[in-house]
Amino acid sequence: MKLLLLVFVGAILALYGASQYLARQVAAQYPPKGRFTDVGDVRLHYTDYAAGENADLLPLVFIHGASGNLREQEGIILDRLKGRGRLIFIDRPGHGYSSRGSADDIHQPAGQARVVSGLLTAIGVEKAILVGHSLGGAVAAAFAVNHPDQLAGVVFLTPATHPWPGGGVTWYYDLTRLPVIGWLFSELLAVPGGHLRYHDGVAEVFAPQKTPQAYEQNSGTKLVLRPQVFRYNAMDVTSLYEGVSMLSPRYGEIDAPVSIITGDSDDIVLAEVHSKGLERDIRGAKLVWLPGEGHAPAWTNPQAVISEIERVSAAAKARSR
Repeated sequence: MKLLLLVFVGAILALYGASQYLARQVAAQYPPKGRFTDVGDVRLHYTDYAAGENADLLPLVFIHGASGNLREQEGIILDRLKGRGRLIFIDRPGHGYSSRGSADDIHQPAGQARVVSGLLTAIGVEKAILVGHSLGGAVAAAFAVNHPDQLAGVVFLTPATHPWPGGGVTWYYDLTRLPVIGWLFSELLAVPGGHLRYHDGVAEVFAPQKTPQAYEQNSGTKLVLRPQVFRYNAMDVTSLYEGVSMLSPRYGEIDAPVSIITGDSDDIVLAEVHSKGLERDIRGAKLVWLPGEGHAPAWTNPQAVISEIERVSAAAKARSR
């Protein structure tokens, strides 16, 4: 009996040590690269690139999805748009290197949109185009509904914005939310297990296409494989259904140029529910289908994304004249 107890305790300690070691390794590989600004009690980490002399785009704010961070979109978009407008890439609260904050709704799209609004005020951006990917699309939609005076337009990338049939999410998100068991899972198993499954998980995001060669290195998405960030991510994902159920009846209030870009082979979110729902709910929204593409259009078809950013920016400028 003592031997079994020693083996059990040893396994627990080994898993805990492995998780801590892997988390430190990822943090060392992808350290903070931007600025920090306090928005309420959230210390928000972001990068902010100035517009060039011949800038032709309105300020752009990029909001990543679940399991992401600011590097994910920056890694493919920055070099293609740098200088054409002010470019701001955000670590959502609790992700990357942003602190979580204590607001009751910080796990909801509306709570995170409020932080984005506060950041724009703090750094002197009057109006911006939001580019929201996946769960970040729900944050962008919440911003559009609740902070219209700061909104120039929205580009949704394979967004998750509407209640979906059943409201279910992947099992490990639900498990992580359980009292005690969820904490143990995130501290002991999620990090080493996530590293073992990382390549397959990324492949599922890009299916049916292949993962771009530079994605795993440049996106920094292993930053989610740190226990506390993993728990925050699970809270965001498991709270999304409730959040979009409250938000979606108000999408008809959005009065700004909108583009929705979605792959017709996306198995992560249901385009027929979310992307078509946005097209239905927002007057004048343009839906762009990408044949044979999955859940990461910025990486698989950056020119399509840039073309819609250009279109939305031009339309927003025309409105302001």
